[in-house]
Amino acid sequence: MAYSNKDLAGLIQQLDLGSSIAELDNLLETARIETSVFGDLASDKVDLVPGTKGSGKSALFRIFVEFLPAFFLKQQKVVIAHGVNRAGDSVFHAFKSEFEKLSEDDFQDFWCIYVISLVHEQFLKNPLYAKSLVDCKGEIAQFKEACFQARIPEIKAKKSLKDVLAWGLNALKAMKPSLKYNPPGDVGEVELTLFGDSQKSAVPKLEKQGVDLPRYMGKIKDSLEKILQKSDLSVWLMIDKLDEIFPRRSALERTALRALLRTMRVFDSKLIRLKIFLRDDMLNEVVRGGEGFVALTHVTARKADTLRWSEDQILAMIVARIYSNDLIRSFLGVNMENLNASVEYKSQAFYKVFPPTVHRGTRQSPTIRWIYNHTADGNGVVTPRDAIDLLTSAKQHQYDLLASNPSGTSESIIGSQSIQYGLGELSKHKRSTYLEAEFPHLWPYMNKFCGQKAEYAEKAMRRILGSDWKEIVLNLRSIGFLSETSTKGQRVYSIPYVYRKGLELTQGKVEK
Repeated sequence: MAYSNKDLAGLIQQLDLGSSIAELDNLLETARIETSVFGDLASDKVDLVPGTKGSGKSALFRIFVEFLPAFFLKQQKVVIAHGVNRAGDSVFHAFKSEFEKLSEDDFQDFWCIYVISLVHEQFLKNPLYAKSLVDCKGEIAQFKEACFQARIPEIKAKKSLKDVLAWGLNALKAMKPSLKYNPPGDVGEVELTLFGDSQKSAVPKLEKQGVDLPRYMGKIKDSLEKILQKSDLSVWLMIDKLDEIFPRRSALERTALRALLRTMRVFDSKLIRLKIFLRDDMLNEVVRGGEGFVALTHVTARKADTLRWSEDQILAMIVARIYSNDLIRSFLGVNMENLNASVEYKSQAFYKVFPPTVHRGTRQSPTIRWIYNHTADGNGVVTPRDAIDLLTSAKQHQYDLLASNPSGTSESIIGSQSIQYGLGELSKHKRSTYLEAEFPHLWPYMNKFCGQKAEYAEKAMRRILGSDWKEIVLNLRSIGFLSETSTKGQRVYSIPYVYRKGLELTQGKVEK
């Protein structure tokens, strides 16, 4: 069907694909796709959610902590609390010098304090749960006493994340009955109180400066469980954005994350769940190494499958976003009930907007498969972020084409030329914001391929990368920069389509 370019230009201005950044995505709730990991998380089958950058971890986190707390409280009697949020990275960076002084054991103590403090702030002191806790005064008093014995201070007023971090770190320092502290940044003085006024006469004499927190965590956890049992509730504490709060690939990050994974074992309870969203490459870095990781089996026992999106799921995500707009639905005659019920109808709705194929020819892949294959990394992982970024650039390019020729007509709302343009823009973006920015230690090796071919035989890899080429290739494969196939007994290494435009690669194979 042919459309007037003038009409399409106006229609495209109404087309909103949302944002590839979860925190900015206005369509996250209305156009969400519930993957198998969503189901496993909702049914409390998993506590550790790994995934590639852009695979939807933060989107999943935001759906649970912003859109679903009331649902889970009513339907499953679950309190959804959360730690790091979209503003949390700068807060953690403010305490960098303090964190660098902590050992892994110290960090585990810190995470325990952090978790307990957030449960206190977001559950026990939250008016939303006051009715549920009305008969739990005795149990809450026991919880506070257990925290007091562990030297974990209580902030009486509602405090910010920065305040919570400040007193959490102070609980690891010299323990005094009460103290005042000025945290980093101009946020004012924080007063920390280890007890209520009625307890001042019973203050224990503290002869040593430190405290063996793990000895007390059992009592704290038991007392919290009694509150939850009495109130007929459970609590899930979700933590995200762990790739942004510590310097990347630093000893500090490794120490902090290893300790956090160990902390999951401390809160091993059906009523208290610590649910962590973590990039898969970071998880691999944290658990590997000469020192080993004794809690790994326990951690991975409740680990979700790495977040992956099938072609059908990417298709569903795209059409859900396109047809969230009433005007576009009406213009193209799409029925929402059918769209939600049928994969075949989703496909039909997709091709009301896009051409059947990106390239001409009888043996070409359908457009959705072309988009899926050309946004896949070397491990075959396709992320919603990349698909959205590609189509957002394609939409902008298509509008420019239509505006430059308003008297013409077009058969597709977003055409082949614009889709290819979108891939090119995505590829350039991936080079600068992912390959160079996220993996500076590997970029000198990846840079060797710039301006070259897309495929390489083993001899060529040895020549380009040197004597350690096998280890380098292993690292490049782990981040999805390379894929490996075998042809006639010979390994061939390919750089995926999603990186080729950004690296200015051409088709072809280098043998030597």
